[in-house]
Amino acid sequence: MSDGVGEDQDLDALRKQIDALDSELLQLISRRAQYAQQVASIKTCVDPQTQFYRPEREAEVLRRIMALNDGPLDDEEMARLFREIMSACLALEQPIKVAYLGPEGTFTQQAALKHFGESAISLPMAAIDEVFREVEAGAVHYGVVPVENSTEGVINHTLDSFMDSSMRISGEVVLRIHQHLLVSSTTRRDKISRIYSHPQSFAQCRKWLDAHYPQAERVPVSSNAEAARLVRTEWHSAAIAGDMAAKLYDLEKIYEKVEDRPDNSTRFLIIGNHDVPPSSEDKTSVVVAMRNQPGALHALLEPFHRHQIDLTRLETRPSRSGAWNYVFFIDFRGHQDDPHVAAMLEEVRLRASELKVLGSYPVGVL
Repeated sequence: MSDGVGEDQDLDALRKQIDALDSELLQLISRRAQYAQQVASIKTCVDPQTQFYRPEREAEVLRRIMALNDGPLDDEEMARLFREIMSACLALEQPIKVAYLGPEGTFTQQAALKHFGESAISLPMAAIDEVFREVEAGAVHYGVVPVENSTEGVINHTLDSFMDSSMRISGEVVLRIHQHLLVSSTTRRDKISRIYSHPQSFAQCRKWLDAHYPQAERVPVSSNAEAARLVRTEWHSAAIAGDMAAKLYDLEKIYEKVEDRPDNSTRFLIIGNHDVPPSSEDKTSVVVAMRNQPGALHALLEPFHRHQIDLTRLETRPSRSGAWNYVFFIDFRGHQDDPHVAAMLEEVRLRASELKVLGSYPVGVL
């Protein structure tokens, strides 16, 4: 009995310490929110059209938190907690409106909330070019669009949209993509003969489907969220989708993480109307059109090599200006305001028929 009494006393003491810390955390978070309001007031007095959301500042804060973290929570978990605090404080200044490739429940919405936090107002759009139009028109502050998947490669529609748009890239998000086989409460699990999903998701789960449901009809739809919605109306169907779609449509995961590659991930871009100042770790995206002549690719890449600039992606797309002409989409480390990057870009501009800087932005933190 004495041991049990001692343990109860120890638990009570720990709970009192936790309660005291909770009270202290509450006061500190409230003070942070008050400082955020003061920052907003100063910014508004200086410039009524000021930007309240500063991508480079948020990236620097999150990196600093991760560097200071000693555990036991891991760095990303700690950064996510601070992301939500920052999101809520920013909403006191000005709620961020974000357009994303919808409908509700897609991985793109998940990426938007991962980047901007749950206090952001996320608005679904039916197509990638609609996201671009909403941002360009000023109806929203930012947009989120997918650009590449580690399994299936680039999303060409996003690259093509940049060719006709004045939008700037303000950030990036890399999201681990976990696909699940979902059913409703009325599904007869032993009679599944139809599976809905987005074509990209089918491609990411091809081997698993071949092994487990080789006879089931695979029906491609516009999004995984739409696949989840359809399953609710049919007793013999299932959907491949993610956690947000499962939660939104109250579906059960009968198989989890059915993607063929465990490292399956998708990169998303944040688009906006403004250039982003340098942070401590940046990336730049450009699109380059080269003259159709021998050695054009070498001429394009040689300045990158000479200035020791790290290329992270190189994609080729057909040019709309003529047959057999191509444009190159290039991502590289560094900010366009860095002296050595600016010098390299000037050399490329002289060699190319056209150079368009899509934006310099912080490397994704989360």
